[in-house]
Amino acid sequence: MPIKKSHYEALLAEYSNLNSAIALLRQYRPYVEFLPSLRRPEESLISIPFPIVDLKPREIISQGIYQPPIGLTRLPCDLGFLMCDPEWKIKTGVEIFVFIHRPGEDFSDLLGRWRQTQVWLDGDYQWVMPLNSSHIISEGADKILPIFLLFLETPERIKRGLKGAGLPFLVQDPSLLLEEDSIDLQLENLDAQSYDI
Repeated sequence: MPIKKSHYEALLAEYSNLNSAIALLRQYRPYVEFLPSLRRPEESLISIPFPIVDLKPREIISQGIYQPPIGLTRLPCDLGFLMCDPEWKIKTGVEIFVFIHRPGEDFSDLLGRWRQTQVWLDGDYQWVMPLNSSHIISEGADKILPIFLLFLETPERIKRGLKGAGLPFLVQDPSLLLEEDSIDLQLENLDAQSYDI
């Protein structure tokens, strides 16, 4: 059964939410340990859907070698998780990039998005922060890490490929999220009907 766009959208919306992003990191223990404060996780993480960075020009430009773009660039990941020190209100050196398996995407496409992110973030860059986090100092990272979110319907070759490349992935079931959306929509319709007299 193919992956539906609604499955992708459900995960993207869910993990854009801070509490859900923290819950996702808890599913993969090595990454949750990067949170600067486990007592105050909601102040230690910023979740950015379709993140944008300001790429700075590189000092050495070689002839004939592909150069990443300069200026504001949307990264090819789905979400960026930035760690933030809750006391000092500065970004720490670890950034986690979430790649959700998109409908019609095969292993080379999914892995290619991570490799493109690595190439673009190899130089100096600065984050375009969300409005509620714009006061946080947001220059580049010491360590960038990926995590891939797959579905029950994701082909086995993609799971084998990620295992072979030594990259972490989690299999997600968005059907519960889609059921919640359906229930919320029904409740909204009932509320709207109750005002129609």
